Amino acid sequence: MILRIITLVLLVAVWPLLLSAQQQQDPVLFTVGDTPVHLSEFTYIYSKTNGQNADFSQKSLEEYLDLYVRFKLKVKEARQMQVDTIPSLKAELAGYRKQLADSYLIDREVTDKLVRELYERAKEDVDVSHIFVQIGEVGINPMPEDSAAAYAKITAIRKRLDQGETFEKLVQELSEDEGANSRNGNIGWLTAPLPNGFYDLENAIYNQPIGKPGKPVRTRLGYHIAVVNRRRPARGEVEVAHVLARAQEGNFEAAKARIDSAYAALQQGRSFEEVTGNFSDDKTTADRGGYLGIFGIGRYEKAFEDAAFALDKDGAYSAPIRTSIGWHIIRRISKREIQPFETEKTRLETKIKQDSRFDLARVAMLERIRRENDFKVYSQVLQNFVNAQDSAAFFSFRWKASMDDPEQTIFTLGTDTRATLGEFVDFMNRAVGKRIRYNDQGVATAVQGLYQEFLNDACLRFEEAHLEEKYPEFRSLMREYEEGILLFEATKMVVWDRASQDTVGLEAFYETVKERYQWSERARISTFKIAPESRAKVNEIYTYAQTHTPEETLSHFNTAEQTIVTLEEKTIERKAGTTNVWIPGEVGRLQINRDGTGTFDKIMEVIPPKLKTLQEARGYIIADYQDYLERQWVETLRKQYPVVIQQQVLKSLIKA
Repeated sequence: MILRIITLVLLVAVWPLLLSAQQQQDPVLFTVGDTPVHLSEFTYIYSKTNGQNADFSQKSLEEYLDLYVRFKLKVKEARQMQVDTIPSLKAELAGYRKQLADSYLIDREVTDKLVRELYERAKEDVDVSHIFVQIGEVGINPMPEDSAAAYAKITAIRKRLDQGETFEKLVQELSEDEGANSRNGNIGWLTAPLPNGFYDLENAIYNQPIGKPGKPVRTRLGYHIAVVNRRRPARGEVEVAHVLARAQEGNFEAAKARIDSAYAALQQGRSFEEVTGNFSDDKTTADRGGYLGIFGIGRYEKAFEDAAFALDKDGAYSAPIRTSIGWHIIRRISKREIQPFETEKTRLETKIKQDSRFDLARVAMLERIRRENDFKVYSQVLQNFVNAQDSAAFFSFRWKASMDDPEQTIFTLGTDTRATLGEFVDFMNRAVGKRIRYNDQGVATAVQGLYQEFLNDACLRFEEAHLEEKYPEFRSLMREYEEGILLFEATKMVVWDRASQDTVGLEAFYETVKERYQWSERARISTFKIAPESRAKVNEIYTYAQTHTPEETLSHFNTAEQTIVTLEEKTIERKAGTTNVWIPGEVGRLQINRDGTGTFDKIMEVIPPKLKTLQEARGYIIADYQDYLERQWVETLRKQYPVVIQQQVLKSLIKA
């Protein structure tokens, strides 16, 4: 009892200090009645809505603040109307939250971090040497004993390095990368991303200091101890074409003579495409100007790569360069440096999601969720369940679980998540295909694999349920969507439905504003259309129509057997700025159209300007009536929920 009293006294004493600290970090910008709107909320929505135009000038801030105050007044009223309790709206909000949460957690916890990491790494090339120990034989899945033997060997090598033996000596003695051993283990310049399955090696080379051997890391090929020799700004990618003089049977002198002839032709002004067609031995590219495409580092031999990246402008070409296959002249078509993050982001996301690092990061996230939320597993319950299953029945479509108590707990997570054996069995019943695919591995392995999936789903759902607590942006998105739904529904009830259904109110409003809705001068027009087969009569019909009514014209030329002339009537309104005079009975110019028809217009009546009736202007009047009702609504809400703006807080936002 004494402890509870002391705790209460301390809380009462400390609470004002905590509240004050929170106010200083995120002060209230304005209140709507008793509801505060904090500075962070307004800044978020102002920046998001205005984008690049969010200059934080006094004029811009005050204009947007007025809009946001009106928005918050309507949201406040919507809650008072209990719009947020309507089942269909609650279901819509829950559906949106699920859709957003499904991708949000993975994007923030996994994709975004990996993309940012890869972008920063891709700015740098790393020159690497390594000691390599292969696991098992190439092309054969290693056995556990193969992995153990390789790990023992690489661990022993690391110990000898720690004891002072040189990296170069151990490369020559123990490394199993024959291609690199002749270069003291050097595998050349690398850049992120490394190939799929080499993420741990990538982590090592981008995180360890120059010149110091790292700890052993495993890739899909084996174990590596890497040394970073140098770093440089990333070369990026280059698009090139080339002329190749191949050293046939190792005759580099003859190849050099041919490439010199090609080079001389270029120097004399002949086009690269022409020289390629006449001289290049690369038959796959010769007929397309020697085009090789776009490549980054590590694709071609060092001499070829260095020469390509040394070209300083598009269109420049190199002097002859020797490689292991002959002599080349390289022409630069374009150079691609790494672009700003937002430009590169989508391309990098695609790479990330096709790479094993994505799965590794997802597993790490799930482990973090369990670690941070007091995860407890009841292994014996699962073991008892496995022991009770008949193997043949378990892997059939008609399996029914044998279990003593479906309410037994199999794991808990946090204080509010408990999974039961019955829930897990329901999951396995739904996952028939997955369960049957484990058929040749036994019940214990199948249950463990399916349990891991069940647990992972539960961890994701648990974390998604707490997204608002962890991610302010997610909380803002949910608030934004919820308040948007409330605003829409309340406005529909109070403004839109009333404007379209309140006939008496609409008529009364029309009487007060009807002077706004006027017809300009109008003309009633008859358009005559003459059939193509009567082309010979168009002038006769045109002349006759000038002195006769449309009805007389139709009667004179049409017969029961043949319709020569047809008629359409329309009323047009004078456009603003036009000065031509409309005269009743005036006939317009005869026009012969591409389809062979002849057409002309005749003005039948000129209608002077006059007021539009309610029916004629109904759409415009309803729109204006909605605006009128909304203004009245906001004025009423301002009286009902007084708005108090903290001017000093507002001034703190002004930047221009």
